Amino acid sequence: MIEKSGGGMGIFTQLFGSQQRNGGAQAASAPEAAAHDVREAQVIVVGAGLAGLTAARRLTEAGVSVLVVEARERVGGRTYTRPASDGTLLDLGGQWIGPTQQRMLALAEELGAATFKTYDTGNNVQYSGGQRQTYSGPIPTTDPLASADVIEAMLSLNMMAREVPLEAPWQAASAAEWDAQTVETWLQANVASEGARNLLELGVQAVFSAEPHDLSLLHFLFYVHSAGGLMDLLGVTAGAQERRFHQGAQYVSLKLAERLGARVLLNTPVHTIAQDDSSVRVIADTLEVRAERVIVAIPPTLAGRLRYRPALPGYRDQYTQRIPMGTVIKVQCLYPTPFWRAAGLTGQASSDSGAVRITFDNTPERGAPGVLLGFIEGDDGRAWGRRSQEERRAAVLECLVRYFGAEAGEPLDYVEQSWAEEEYSRGCYAGYMPPGVWTAYGEAVRAPIGRIHWAGTETATIWNGYMEGAVQSGERAAAEVGLALGIAVDPRNETQ
Repeated sequence: MIEKSGGGMGIFTQLFGSQQRNGGAQAASAPEAAAHDVREAQVIVVGAGLAGLTAARRLTEAGVSVLVVEARERVGGRTYTRPASDGTLLDLGGQWIGPTQQRMLALAEELGAATFKTYDTGNNVQYSGGQRQTYSGPIPTTDPLASADVIEAMLSLNMMAREVPLEAPWQAASAAEWDAQTVETWLQANVASEGARNLLELGVQAVFSAEPHDLSLLHFLFYVHSAGGLMDLLGVTAGAQERRFHQGAQYVSLKLAERLGARVLLNTPVHTIAQDDSSVRVIADTLEVRAERVIVAIPPTLAGRLRYRPALPGYRDQYTQRIPMGTVIKVQCLYPTPFWRAAGLTGQASSDSGAVRITFDNTPERGAPGVLLGFIEGDDGRAWGRRSQEERRAAVLECLVRYFGAEAGEPLDYVEQSWAEEEYSRGCYAGYMPPGVWTAYGEAVRAPIGRIHWAGTETATIWNGYMEGAVQSGERAAAEVGLALGIAVDPRNETQ
């Protein structure tokens, strides 16, 4: 069985120093293991993101022997914190938590991951039809007719979303109708003004890093319900973007991995999962682990690329064929100060054109350096991802100058992260459902296949697609495996 060791370590050295490859855990990497090394555990977890680490933690606390295997040289999955050239910590992946994300808030408090509020004081910028204007509040008011249409559409969508059962969206009374159309077709049929449609389409791109024509309306409504409402998804103060982590969002995974210690193996990409009536084997190039159960805690599109013996049932495999990832390039520009604040601006901008159509103030709480964060998403991400970094940088700075003035064109540092290029993510923020998937394959999302169980934010019912959803999914999978083993596993954080 796996030895339950988990000594201390220098967390900041692991994160920011030459030992970043260790991912914050005293974890053995594949090259250090003997060729064809064979190990045993009661449970194997594939993937050391928030979902996998949460599941491993819960099972370990219940006395279950666990081994976590991770393909990357780090833990954290789609959370990834790195220092800029001046040492400023930048979240290249997921970074925000909101007031209703109780699991993440409790976990952060327990692990000492301090948070602070996103800067949200002043006016926002709207660039539309070649004109720059400013406004206050969460919804642009520069076009009163469009604003009224946006509010009316959001109310309608929130009411529809509440009719979608979170555990089984395909059982909604209107599931067949909603799953047969896209968000785009609904907007065209139900939102009169072009300005309102443009704003709502931008909101969809910002939340999913995909286009309204990509998404099933049923999936969109489920997603809204899982977060509580559209303003919960889109808002800063009192919304999903309310708070950030002083140490970066990856710090939570680093601390979880630190507690798990040598149970976490990095640089160990799994290629095969084999099961029979008595056990399951998880196989990498230099390692084979035998266990009673396995939790696969990676995005569905990656789970579908593994080899299974025997092969997965057709409906499960076809489900993974239909869950694409969003496309986003996250860009951060550093300046000596957050100069836009002196002009009375929040740093938040929205636009109907340009490579970067959404921005935020990503400055550390201490107030320097100034950091402007921009996203290249959906179709723009797909197009600009094929261009050179020099071309992207020029296009990004052109947008920032348009929104915030000439000073935005001279950053001290430019940092970008294209998640579609990440081998073990292949996109962000999460996998989403095109039309027809929920009603045809919804039952496959969480259902175990023999000894194989599934976790990851795409399987969550609360805050699907977010860090909160990842933690919920890990707790649910751990409880599910515990039940199969006849061992009681606490599914929730002790502070809740």
